[in-house]
Amino acid sequence: MNVVLLTALGVGGATVIGAAIGFAFKKLSHAFSDIVLAFAAGVMLAAAVLGLILPSLEYGGRFSLLITIVGVFVGAICINLVDKLVPHLHKLAGIDNETHANGSLGKVLLFVSAIAIHNLPEGIAAGVGFGSGDTSQALLIAGGIALQNIPEGMVIIAPMLSAGIRPRRTFAIAALTGLVEVVGTFIGYFAVSLASAILPFALAFAGGTMLYVISDEMIPETHAHGSQRGATYALLVGFCLMMAMDILLG
Repeated sequence: MNVVLLTALGVGGATVIGAAIGFAFKKLSHAFSDIVLAFAAGVMLAAAVLGLILPSLEYGGRFSLLITIVGVFVGAICINLVDKLVPHLHKLAGIDNETHANGSLGKVLLFVSAIAIHNLPEGIAAGVGFGSGDTSQALLIAGGIALQNIPEGMVIIAPMLSAGIRPRRTFAIAALTGLVEVVGTFIGYFAVSLASAILPFALAFAGGTMLYVISDEMIPETHAHGSQRGATYALLVGFCLMMAMDILLG
């Protein structure tokens, strides 16, 4: 339980680390942020496949393939429904431009709220990993999500400051988006611990949410500013690094 608590704080705290970097380097280039985000996408992709979807197939029993496929699609559909209500990373460029032009506080707060809402299923994915009982795999999954949270924390600082939000409040709001992920981690962990029968579906569901976020948000964002070649290689490096760690620690 202590490991779960520390990991939950680490996953949520990664957003705070990203926010601190965002304060220190307010003029980070799109190329740099795209490379970092693409590397995180590669790590998350490996975590989703190796740490969630493949274990779902192993634990699913006779109907493992069906359970895993259904779980992946249900997870993706749930995130898609959330996307219908709120924008996320692929909306960042438009919000950022409008903010500098007219100080649209409402749009910025909507964007930050969207990040907080999307952080909940990511936290659940980290918690579900621990529910499987494989601590090393769970830590790899949580590490991949934490890496993704760092650039996410970085990109939300500048729009809030440009909209006139005071620095202390900006940092506090960024920290709250990370706190949502801590809550999600415990939800996922306790849900699977209390009902182990749902573990195969829960693993596939978490994997589906991560695949959707990678394909629909992270990759388009990293390819939107002319750095797609570097972003592609960064994704491959992240994926291979995660794969190597999975083998070495397995």
